[in-house]
Amino acid sequence: MTDPTALADGTLARQGFLNPDALDRAAEILARVKAAGIETVRVLFSDAHGILRGKTVVADMLPSVFRSGLRAPSTLLLKDTSGRTVFPVWSGEGGQGAGAGDMWLIPVPATFRELSWSPGSAWLFCDLAQVDGTPISYAPRQVLKGALDRLAAHGWGLTVGLEVEFNLFEVTNPHLEHTDSGLPGTPPDTRLLAPGYQFLADTTYDRMEPVLDELRRAAQSLGMPLTSVEIEMGPGQVEFVFGPADAMTHADNMIMLRAMAKQVAARRGLHASFMCRPRIEGGASAGWHLHQSLTNLADGRNLFMPAGGHDITPEASRWIAGLLAHAEASCILTTPTVNGYKRYQPFQMAPDRIQWGRDNRGAMVRALMVAGDRASRLENRVAEPGANPYYVFAAQILSGLAGIEGKLTPPPASDTPYAADVRALPRSMDAALSAFEASTLYRDAIGQDFVDYIATLKRAEWARYAATVSEWEQREYFGLL
Repeated sequence: MTDPTALADGTLARQGFLNPDALDRAAEILARVKAAGIETVRVLFSDAHGILRGKTVVADMLPSVFRSGLRAPSTLLLKDTSGRTVFPVWSGEGGQGAGAGDMWLIPVPATFRELSWSPGSAWLFCDLAQVDGTPISYAPRQVLKGALDRLAAHGWGLTVGLEVEFNLFEVTNPHLEHTDSGLPGTPPDTRLLAPGYQFLADTTYDRMEPVLDELRRAAQSLGMPLTSVEIEMGPGQVEFVFGPADAMTHADNMIMLRAMAKQVAARRGLHASFMCRPRIEGGASAGWHLHQSLTNLADGRNLFMPAGGHDITPEASRWIAGLLAHAEASCILTTPTVNGYKRYQPFQMAPDRIQWGRDNRGAMVRALMVAGDRASRLENRVAEPGANPYYVFAAQILSGLAGIEGKLTPPPASDTPYAADVRALPRSMDAALSAFEASTLYRDAIGQDFVDYIATLKRAEWARYAATVSEWEQREYFGLL
């Protein structure tokens, strides 16, 4: 094994970015890379949209990465979903990405993973900083770290579980002609792997088992605590369910799941899509159901587990109140695409208004709490599966903490989630952005730079959408007017 002291004189260690435990882990990784014959390591970070970006280094360069990190253009954080840089980096002014200068990629040894579907290759995730070592306040992992630090100041941690729906299709035309390039490029044409609306049908599972087995094995090889693979409602729609883990671990897992699923599927001539509501005839919306509980860091006690004849703890009650109070402001983080707001429809087992219920899948927040049950938790059903998990988890923490610190009281639980006379969830990205910009929660907790950053990215995306003539408009007006 490589001696950790060989890394201790590197820039990252000297500036405190890699502590002794991280240096030990890095040394173990270097030995593992050599023993396993790994040839390349993809040194990556999550951008604002949860897309992995970075550089691939040959194995011999990995010690340098652990000593000095890597540099990459800061504009990689400044692009909307089409790949356009939407900040004025050439204006001659300071600020985000001025002059398309560099940022610093700082490896996180705990995230190293060998890729079972790509022999000889591995992943290594990074934190981001300015080249002078200053953390980038709006970088996704940094935002979640800050929220977790606020939680830890109370002696608490967040335990989460994931239920992630996505779609699998066969590619019939990948659209790789020169004329298909663009910002964005032409998406693939696809056909179904299985007919839809056979919820949890074993015959449908058996039909899709070959690819589902590959995805399951790949997820398990990455160390994900996968508990079940399920056939969902729509055609080609599946759900991967993961057991509990801490928030940062599962944020990394969510990023890995999406990248892994797309890469493994592509190697089989398939397309994995985490788009919330794809335009598929007879298709169904895909959701991301986030289970969460507050944990006492000192003894591991679940603070959402009722006891003493009560059906809800004060912490759980106030956490619910915080999630509801800040749901509109948080929607641009939990539902960051134009498409995601088309999921908020009644009678579809998805929320359309801001409320909570007890074991009710129509409510935004579903309370699954039983006295003495250590798995007592809340399930927030608002997020779309393409959301950036670092931002989503931070939104849960900051909203829930605001409820506890403000001693907020939630309204009564609803038994009729699609009939209750309560606030509706935002009906568009534009409405969600307005709520986000008007709120003081994220401005106070993370800073004005973060609010401006998210608003700039998403305003650019919304403006492009609003300026596009849709098929609906053409059909509605072209023949009539």
